[in-house]
Amino acid sequence: MPDSTRFSLTPDLTICRLPVGMWQVSGAHGPIDPAAAVRSLFEHIDAGLTTFDLADIYGPAEAIMGEFRRQLAALRVYEAVGQLQVFTKWVPRPGTMTRALAEHAVERACRRLGMSKLDLLQFHWWDYADDSYLDALRHLADLQAEGQIRHLALTNFDTERLRIIRDAGIRVVSNQVQYSLIDQRPEVQMVPFCQQHGISLLTYGTLCGGLLSERYLGKAEPSRHELTTASLQKYKQMIDAWGGWPLFQELLRVLTDVAQKHKVSVANVAVRSILDRPAVAGVIVGCRLGVTEHIADNQRVFDLQLDDEDRGRIAGVTQKGHNLFEIIGDCGDEYRR
Repeated sequence: MPDSTRFSLTPDLTICRLPVGMWQVSGAHGPIDPAAAVRSLFEHIDAGLTTFDLADIYGPAEAIMGEFRRQLAALRVYEAVGQLQVFTKWVPRPGTMTRALAEHAVERACRRLGMSKLDLLQFHWWDYADDSYLDALRHLADLQAEGQIRHLALTNFDTERLRIIRDAGIRVVSNQVQYSLIDQRPEVQMVPFCQQHGISLLTYGTLCGGLLSERYLGKAEPSRHELTTASLQKYKQMIDAWGGWPLFQELLRVLTDVAQKHKVSVANVAVRSILDRPAVAGVIVGCRLGVTEHIADNQRVFDLQLDDEDRGRIAGVTQKGHNLFEIIGDCGDEYRR
C-alpha cells in the first residue's frame, strides 16, 4: 500500500492509518469463532491493514492475536510477524497501584500475545478522584525504560489529566478518544493541546458503530431492541444527545451526496473527514472478525480526497447539532459521569 496509508507515530513505530479495532470480539457484539477470527486477521494484513487495537478487557482479543502471530510465524516467515503493530490496553480497577500490579499486567499481555515486549500499551483509568493513575503510569514508564514496553499511551483521558501527566514528566505518544462527525468534542481542548505537545490521537466511534452508513439512510428511527450490538446502542445515544434522528438523516443525505460524487461509501466519507483532522494519526475501524468485514471498502478511504465544497456541506449540517462538549464534557467524560 502507498506511503499515504502509513503514519509515523514515533521514529521507530509506523502504523497503518486505519487500525483494526477488536472490541467487537469481547462478547458485546455476538459470538466470535476464534478460528474464523484468525483467518480474518490474515485477510486484513494481506490487504495492508497491519495495525490492531485490542485490550485486556476485550474478552479473548489478546489470545486470538497471540494465536494469529504464532500461525503467521509458522506458515509464512517469522519476519512477517514484525510487520504487525499490536496495540493493547491495561484497564485496572482504581486503587493502590504497585509496581507488582504493573509488572503483572505487562507480563500477562506479553504472554497472551506471544511478544517479548509490547509495541504500545494504552492505559485507561476510571476514576479521577483516585490519583493513583499517576503511580500506575510511573511504574509503566519504568518498565518502558527497562525495555518491556516500546511506547506508552493513554485511552479516554481528558485534557486536564493529560496535562497533569505531562507535567509529571511521563511521556505518552498518543491518546485514544471518541471522535466523529457527530462527536467533535476533541476539537475544543484536546486537539490544541496535542498539537502543542506532539501527542497523536487514535480515534474510535468514527462510524458510530455502523450508523454512519447507507444502511440507515431514509430509515425510521430504530427502537432499542433493533439496535443489536453494544456499539449501535452506545452511539445511538450519542446521536440523540447531538440532535436526534431527523438531523442525523439530514447528515446522512449530505454524506450520501458526497460519497456518490467520489464513488465511495458513506463510511469512507465519515472516516476521511476525521482522518484529515489535525493531530489524528489513525481512525480505528471496528471489525467483527470472521462475521462482518469491510476490507475492500475500508481500503478506498486511502484514495479519497475531500474538497472544500465537501467539507463545507458536511459542516453545514454538523454545526446544527448541540455542543456535546457542553452537554457531556471533555474526551472520556462519558465514562466518568
